[in-house]
Amino acid sequence: MINKKYFPEFKHLEINTGEVIIHTWVAGEGSEVVLLLHGHPESHLMWHGVAPKLAEDYTVVITDMRGYGESSKPEGLDDHSTYSKRVMAKDQGIVMEKLGYEKFHIAGHDRGGRVCHRMMIDYPDKIKSCTLLDIIPTIDVYNRTDQMIATKYWHWFFYIQPAPFPETFLGARPEYFIRSNILKKTIPGSLKADMFPEDIVQEYIRYYSDPKTVHAIAEDYRASVTIDWNHDMLDRENKMETPILCMWGSDGNISKIWDVVNIWENLANNVTGYAVEGCGHFVPEEKPEIVVEEMRKHIEKYK
Repeated sequence: MINKKYFPEFKHLEINTGEVIIHTWVAGEGSEVVLLLHGHPESHLMWHGVAPKLAEDYTVVITDMRGYGESSKPEGLDDHSTYSKRVMAKDQGIVMEKLGYEKFHIAGHDRGGRVCHRMMIDYPDKIKSCTLLDIIPTIDVYNRTDQMIATKYWHWFFYIQPAPFPETFLGARPEYFIRSNILKKTIPGSLKADMFPEDIVQEYIRYYSDPKTVHAIAEDYRASVTIDWNHDMLDRENKMETPILCMWGSDGNISKIWDVVNIWENLANNVTGYAVEGCGHFVPEEKPEIVVEEMRKHIEKYK
């Protein structure tokens, strides 16, 4: 089992939220609890260099979000609400409630960071701190759209096309897509086996070979420009109070285009952050030791 190799101390649970089954792994005995949410097109496996280290000091929960990895992949509704960030955040809130954790820290990379964003809005009393890895708010990405954005973030515009158009093409060659996605978002020459172990990459390919996964991911993006957009616009004037730590790759797209801390400061009252040098988009895999160190500091400050 691949999880026993990379997460030997983690206990596997299948948690029924009433709508979906969220596959969950838990380890550690620390009084501070941390929930880690993965990005696209990955799964909980992306935390292989981070979660076991954090579990030395904290109780760590990692999940596959709905539509990803081993978790349920329901068919998207016409309004895309099945994969709204509000619904995906609710899944995670139920997981933590069923595990008995009333207050906890969260961290999210990529799409997981967008679920974290919604969790801070919908469950402010539960979230003690948040670490956001290589993202800015969804609305700001689309509002900045020009030729550069359309080129760098092409999949944001492709996934949102009506079904089954993107599903048909993106699901046609899953291995090519997964490997290309990783290569395009890492620094040339820096890709190493310990960052993206081949057996983990094979798992991503296996997941993406399932048409239900590709459909779910497309619905995740479709929700971003429809129901999520509406939710985020309604909440945009009310600043979040959760302390936010932002980290992003110095050589990634975000660092080249946006002032990350300033953008999040428009939405939250307590934001710190910096670019991780020599790093692309996949910060937790490319620089896991820095993520662990900075997350520990952030958690300790707000425990």
